[in-house]
Amino acid sequence: MEDAIWVLIPLAPFIMGGFAIWTKHQRKLAELQIEATAEKAAQYASHSRELEERVRVLERIITDGGYDTALQIEALRDQRAVETGRMSEQTKQ
Repeated sequence: MEDAIWVLIPLAPFIMGGFAIWTKHQRKLAELQIEATAEKAAQYASHSRELEERVRVLERIITDGGYDTALQIEALRDQRAVETGRMSEQTKQ
C-alpha cells in the first residue's frame, strides 16, 4: 500500500491538471447549453407574440362588424358561382 502512494505522488500534478481541464470543459458545455436555452426562449416568446397579434386581429374582425363582411364575401362567392353557371349554360347553347 505504501508503494502505491509513492507512485501516485509524482502523478498528482497530472491528475490535477486533467481534472482542471475536465472542469473547464464542463463549464463551457454548461455555458453553451444556457445560450441555446435562452435562444429557444426568445424564439418561443416571438412566436407567442405573433399568435397573440393574430388573435387580436381575429377578435377585432368579429367585434367590429367584420363578421358581417365575411358573410357578404361568402354571398358574393355564391353569386359568382351562379353567374359562372349561367355563363357556361349560355356557351353550350
